Amino acid sequence: MTRATAVRAVLAVAVLLVSVYISLTMSPRLGLDLQGGTRIVLQARDTATVEADRETTDRTLEVLRQRIDSLGVSEPTLTRSGEDRIIVELPDVQDPRQAAEVIGRTAQLTFHAVEGPAVEEPDEKPSGSDPTADPGSTAEPDGLTLSDEQGRALALGPARLSGAGVEDATAGFDAQGGAGWSVSLEFRKDAGQDWKRLTGEAACHPAGDDRRRVAIVLDEKVISSPQVDPSVGCKVGLPSGATQITGSFSADEARDLALLIKGGALPLPVEIVEQRTVGPTLGAAAIDASARAALIGAAATALFITIVYRLFGALAAVALGAYGVISYAALVALGVTLTLPGLAGFVLAIGMAVDANVLVFERAREECAERPKRSLRSALTTGFTKAWSAVADSNATTLIAAGLLFFLGSGPVKGFGVTLAIGVIASMFSALVIARALTEIAASTRFVSDYRSVNGIARPGAVRTWLVRKDPQVFRKPVRWLVVSVALVAVAVAGIVVRGIDLGVEFTGGRLVEYSTSRPVDVETARDTLAAAGFGDAEVTTAGDGDLSVRTGKLDNDGEHALRTALAEEGGETTKVRDELIGPSLGDELRRNALIALGVAVAVQLAYLAVRFRWTFAVASVGAMVHDVILVVGAFAWLGRPVDGIFLAALLTVIGYSVNDSVVVFDRVRELWGANRRTPLDTIARRAVLQTVPRTVNTGMGALFILAALAVLGGDSLADFALALLIGICVGTWSSVFTAVPGAILLERNATTPPPAPGKRKGKGSARGRQGASRRDPLDNGARV
Repeated sequence: MTRATAVRAVLAVAVLLVSVYISLTMSPRLGLDLQGGTRIVLQARDTATVEADRETTDRTLEVLRQRIDSLGVSEPTLTRSGEDRIIVELPDVQDPRQAAEVIGRTAQLTFHAVEGPAVEEPDEKPSGSDPTADPGSTAEPDGLTLSDEQGRALALGPARLSGAGVEDATAGFDAQGGAGWSVSLEFRKDAGQDWKRLTGEAACHPAGDDRRRVAIVLDEKVISSPQVDPSVGCKVGLPSGATQITGSFSADEARDLALLIKGGALPLPVEIVEQRTVGPTLGAAAIDASARAALIGAAATALFITIVYRLFGALAAVALGAYGVISYAALVALGVTLTLPGLAGFVLAIGMAVDANVLVFERAREECAERPKRSLRSALTTGFTKAWSAVADSNATTLIAAGLLFFLGSGPVKGFGVTLAIGVIASMFSALVIARALTEIAASTRFVSDYRSVNGIARPGAVRTWLVRKDPQVFRKPVRWLVVSVALVAVAVAGIVVRGIDLGVEFTGGRLVEYSTSRPVDVETARDTLAAAGFGDAEVTTAGDGDLSVRTGKLDNDGEHALRTALAEEGGETTKVRDELIGPSLGDELRRNALIALGVAVAVQLAYLAVRFRWTFAVASVGAMVHDVILVVGAFAWLGRPVDGIFLAALLTVIGYSVNDSVVVFDRVRELWGANRRTPLDTIARRAVLQTVPRTVNTGMGALFILAALAVLGGDSLADFALALLIGICVGTWSSVFTAVPGAILLERNATTPPPAPGKRKGKGSARGRQGASRRDPLDNGARV
């Protein structure tokens, strides 16, 4: 064992031990779509006097946090997104009506002078009054008539002070003075002066007079109307820090009053632009299905690469298992919230993790075929060296796709981007460190060296041997392949035009609710029931195992409750499995961001490939990528499947996979063309494709095993995601050979750029060459002819 192999082995063991420890001692952080709960996105709106910026949105967030804490929700999460958006996550909350009511309450906390007892009882509403107003309030020309805490009607003057001026409100117990529980108020600078004037004016009235009171009003309800203390002089008033509200408060009453005063006023009005509710059973089913899909898919992938690459394939399967442990531990240690798309990304990355191993093993097979007498360990080392550029470029393109998902995606799709990025990095470590250490140790043993049929790389694969023997002239007429690709694109575009794209509620706005009923209800009966209840525009379809999916336009929480009640009359006990509400403005924004994400993906991939390869190769690769995107979208149009945020995640992954395949082919074209600059490009391309087909097929099979398991076992939540990727991988494998390569050949016919320079070799007199000679394989005597 060489020193480098020993270092890799020690590093691999250390990382694995740490990963196992983290996996056993820490629990993953599950998103609401896996643990169940409600996610609400709030949009802060400008007012006539306050602009919705970062500072005011942060103040609004803190007020909302105090409101939500009063609901008693376990471990709520509130974060600001951008300048003026707030994300609220409420675990285990299945009926969001109360939460939405408390969160969305936009009335301002106000302070009023009491002008005396009301002439008219507050519950006797004058004719022409607003029927939607609070039943305990009556509009007056200059103020309000509201009931105080005891139910007496008071005439209030106009608002003199808003809750935005309250700095703090705290409940305290005065044990020495015997005053019991009270609430202390502190106001901001200008508001403190307003409060002093208000209490000074009230102090001009005799003690016991209603006009000596100050009313604190929230949502047109008097939450407190204290008398100004007799010790306060007329026009003197109470300074900010000396204000106390006393009374016969209990501890809970004092704390509640302080909470209402401090947290009752929102600096800005907020609007619910997105609301998602997931039942706990759906999340648990998704976790169970994904776990089974991961185990079955990983087992099938491991068996496949073991059959193809024998001993070294089995060692790669061991490294694949290590990859699963390392990537899971990284997700847990970094505190990444694992969402449903993120879970799918974790499972998918298992199938894609074998890519680097396949590239290396195919390269090592070539070395053994070219120089049969070469030692197995030397061929393996050369395989790792020559495969490095393709491994780096292909993983870089996947990381670009993951970055776009994170920065341009929304909600759970961001989690998919993070999971995919961690998976790519972990897969490179497992392939280039763990698998390399295992295979180098195995290659150094006499048994593996002597019995070359055991190791799996000493002889070329059957597929490649057959292709080399047949040597098909696939690119003699490259135009015909492009004609086939254009025809496929035309069929896809026809589907988009004729059938249309079924945009999900995420892109159109509206509400989508999935229900489970105790008695079976067919779609037609459900439609008739909802139409009779006043929901004639509701679209009803089946979902899952006998569940019903209802899609409507604008529908608030009370409307959803009425809809569920109508279904319960026909289907018995009706449980909400999933609920998505998207406001029209957010739907437009998400649709626009999806198009931007696709455009940026094309531009970034083109720029990267143009830097790493020739511009002709870059344009051909991006053309094949666009071809793949159109075919996947067209297939979903023909199949009538919905296009939503998870589909966008799948589409961006297809982009990364498509470019990944093209990179491997063009990396080999660049190498062969640099070594044979006078050979025609179509001949070079044919050789490159024939040499890389085993890699493309073997890598694709690993991903297909995982995706097939997800499609069959993942249920409705993951079926469309898996279907999009299955189609994408198939068309991506096709386009990387029969669209990208013919396109590059045609572009090169008109290009003036010379062929790539030959790759630098370790020269006889170079320091690097001498260094390589000093580390000669012990089984190589150095003789050369």
